[in-house]
Amino acid sequence: MIDWNVAVQTGTRLVRSGPQVSPAEAHQVVAELRDLSRIAQGHVREFTGMDGGLDPSPAKVVDRPGWIKANVDGFRVVLEPLMEQLQERRGGGMLDGLGGGAGGAVIQAVGSRVTGAQVGAILAYMASRVLGQYELFLPPDPAGRAPTGRLTLVAPNIVSAEQELDVNTHDFRLWVCLHEETHRAQFASVSWLRAYVQDQMTAFLLAADLDPGALLNRLRDVGEAVADAVRGGEGNLIDAIQTPEQREILDRLTAVMTLAEGHGDYVMDAVGPEVVPSVAEIRAKFQHRREGGSGVDRVMRRLLGLDLKMKQYAEGSRFVRAVIEQVGMEQFNRVWTSPNTLPTHAEISDPALWVNRVVGKPELPSAE
Repeated sequence: MIDWNVAVQTGTRLVRSGPQVSPAEAHQVVAELRDLSRIAQGHVREFTGMDGGLDPSPAKVVDRPGWIKANVDGFRVVLEPLMEQLQERRGGGMLDGLGGGAGGAVIQAVGSRVTGAQVGAILAYMASRVLGQYELFLPPDPAGRAPTGRLTLVAPNIVSAEQELDVNTHDFRLWVCLHEETHRAQFASVSWLRAYVQDQMTAFLLAADLDPGALLNRLRDVGEAVADAVRGGEGNLIDAIQTPEQREILDRLTAVMTLAEGHGDYVMDAVGPEVVPSVAEIRAKFQHRREGGSGVDRVMRRLLGLDLKMKQYAEGSRFVRAVIEQVGMEQFNRVWTSPNTLPTHAEISDPALWVNRVVGKPELPSAE
């Protein structure tokens, strides 16, 4: 269904080159980012109290093509087993309608290359924007050990952002590492979180409606979403291709990712000016950068749902801040107890609802 080699080839061919730096400068950037990821891990552990199972290894630092290849590897780990299940559900029915037999196989092969090119084009767009990520899904370890997550930093994008923003490079790099190391702390310390996210992703993909008529309706919805995004509306591709069942699943997945992203944003700002002295200036400039961009860039962000991701940062950070101000970090960390203690969409909008449900109302002092 997806030609992964085509995805990598298309992505690496289309991705823009990064900022021009000398080999010596590039080496210095990579070395500093690795060192700062170790330093940030200590700050995150001390500030959040999340220290279970943390990986002491430094972040992996990559360029833009390296980020594309890493993400394709992750997609394959998650999607290939699911695609086999989808193929079994689909059977030959859809291909029979296109000729079946050898003709159907040719159509399927061509279709997989087209889909691969589409995935590659999206990754090429994203590869010049992502500063870092925690990779949850990795190929099997050749040594036979169970694969764990990996923290990745995209060096050219970090350099490009700090040049564009005109900020202190050491402070900015540490600030970025604080956010990404918070994600490593989340998934390394909370044993069930990775499996929960994967289960929700699996359920979302398996809930796809493979009926040809329904797929045609989805294609019409995609066309309307593109037109709406160009007009400046809220249309995006994720909403356009969902079934009603998928919307319910995505609500759960969005809630946990809003928490994770908001927690990362909160920690990177709250660790303190003594760690990142220019944090207020960096945040102000970075927020302005998030909201800017060309007209084409804004359309792409809406279509790919990136504007919704920006809302996740803001809403999640407000939730985390409000809960910690009300009950403290130790009580906030009860959010990681189980899937049942994760906030719902309603609770993210109204943190007091989560506090009352999970922490409980504070006891009133007894009368003497």
